[in-house]
Amino acid sequence: MKKIILASSLAVALLSSCGGNGNQCKCTCGGCCCNGNQAATETKAERGNYKIADKAQADISAYPVDNEGYTVLFDGKTLGDWRGYGMDTAPTSWNVDDGAIHLVGSGTGEAQMEGGGDLIFPHKFKNFELELEYKISKGGNSGIFYLAQEATTNENGKDEYLPIWQSASEYQVLDNDNHEDAKLGIDGNRQSASLYDMIPAKPQNAKPHGEWNKAKITVYKGTVVHSQNGENVLEYHLWTPKWKQMLRDSKFNEDGDFPCAYKLMINMGGPNHEGYIGLQDHGDDVWYRNIRIKELE
Repeated sequence: MKKIILASSLAVALLSSCGGNGNQCKCTCGGCCCNGNQAATETKAERGNYKIADKAQADISAYPVDNEGYTVLFDGKTLGDWRGYGMDTAPTSWNVDDGAIHLVGSGTGEAQMEGGGDLIFPHKFKNFELELEYKISKGGNSGIFYLAQEATTNENGKDEYLPIWQSASEYQVLDNDNHEDAKLGIDGNRQSASLYDMIPAKPQNAKPHGEWNKAKITVYKGTVVHSQNGENVLEYHLWTPKWKQMLRDSKFNEDGDFPCAYKLMINMGGPNHEGYIGLQDHGDDVWYRNIRIKELE
């Protein structure tokens, strides 16, 4: 299915790491928006400049609606309109395997080797219920992004995409028993179904690696609920003073390595409070199936 509405597309370069740009950036990220050549007097506002890419949107009306009123975003046979974040086609690391979208792991973590990259459905959603199932490999790590933007920053005179996680909340997908990230963070806030690095999922009811889990994400007028295997495991509220404080207490704080992230996430979803659904390439095998969404009024 390739029902794509034509729109202008922003030409951008591939992400480059801070270590490869010849500056004195002290952060440890790849593709951050800070410029190591900036003067010491440069303000946070100047460090946090970004723009949103104008890319093609999928025609959601062309997708089937099931008997419960959910639009089916993946037919179990082809990737259809799904494409790479910041790309026009799907990365070759993603394929369809036995009725599921499968990331063939590279073993490189967030490095995203050639042929890799995060996968998004190219239509922005605002208020919705998203349901899907996931299965993670042993020691695997992935995530589900929502309200994501394709944001770019200009460094050394060229536009580069920021990592998707700098604009979006992440529903963590993890093998809790075998991945070290499960032991990091605070109070288990990097375990499966958590709002990554911010709010732990409780109860923690993820099934072991190799077994299917059911995820549900509800977003309605700023209220967000994560559910896992039929239980609500966390709730939070966007655009509130508490949300602002959560960001300031996290790695996304305005004085940290990711000033663009703070600006993007403080007003999650941009001026229209809408964004993309994304599946993370974290270098480990992961499978997603039965992906459907119901838009809420």
